[in-house]
Amino acid sequence: MEFITILLPIFLVFGIGYGAQKIFRFDTSTFSKLALYILVPFLVFQTFYEEKITFSYVYISIYMLGLCIIIIGIVSILSKVQNYTEKERCGMVLSCAFTNNGNYGTPLVLFLFGTAGMETAIVLMVLQQLLMSTLGVYYAAKGGGEKGDGMKAALRSVRRMPMVYGAIAGFLFQTFGISIGELKGGVDLIASAAIPLIMLTLGMQLANIKIKGFEYKKVSIALIIKLIAAPAIAAAIVWAMPVDPLMKQIMIIMAATPTAANTTMYAIQFQTEPQTVTSATLATTVLSLVTIPVVIFLAT
Repeated sequence: MEFITILLPIFLVFGIGYGAQKIFRFDTSTFSKLALYILVPFLVFQTFYEEKITFSYVYISIYMLGLCIIIIGIVSILSKVQNYTEKERCGMVLSCAFTNNGNYGTPLVLFLFGTAGMETAIVLMVLQQLLMSTLGVYYAAKGGGEKGDGMKAALRSVRRMPMVYGAIAGFLFQTFGISIGELKGGVDLIASAAIPLIMLTLGMQLANIKIKGFEYKKVSIALIIKLIAAPAIAAAIVWAMPVDPLMKQIMIIMAATPTAANTTMYAIQFQTEPQTVTSATLATTVLSLVTIPVVIFLAT
């Protein structure tokens, strides 16, 4: 019951964003850009500026890459068994391999563990965004028939990621002991607005999803991989890692979050199974209300 009370405020904010979008029909791209290009980079800078980089970050990076590659491998095997086309395989990769660490995972960790878990959550968010902007864009472009252009599209996407620049700037300021003095108050103020806005934005994005043809078989596979297999694989990976228990718990819990909302944008842009990806995003987000409490219970 305690886990439900933690999740209810999160889904309340999602619901407010969803309802507001249905009523007022906001330009969600404006809110998304405000969060992605201004607020979240300040939040990332704040974290890397305040916290010293430790060797545990290397383990987090290995974990994130390993989890993503394993899931892509599972999807590829299942796609072969199901005789999916290359476009269908790429669509399933987008549906299964990338977690919503930003709009969902980071707020969840904040509600669960308070500020103690935010450093790990934000590092995971940055790494997930990096994977999504490289491997995610690559598979989206490949599925859309962009021959030879997948990697170029991925590199262009990374160059347009201010979150990465915020992390680099924060790391450099921390490493070389550069103080920002009184500007810290302004940075903190902008950073504090990031979490509420990205949560509202997810609700708005879900309100914009239009399901024309719900592909039950593909979405069912995505649900099993994303909400059940992913946290189980994550637990197996972190089990032997020499990191503190809180970090392990956060890594497992964030692996259980739904399909990343940005994958819908990539699927639509490159026309890589957009209906499958949008259906998986909506279905995993709704059903996570049931699965996330179970994962939290087992992880903690």
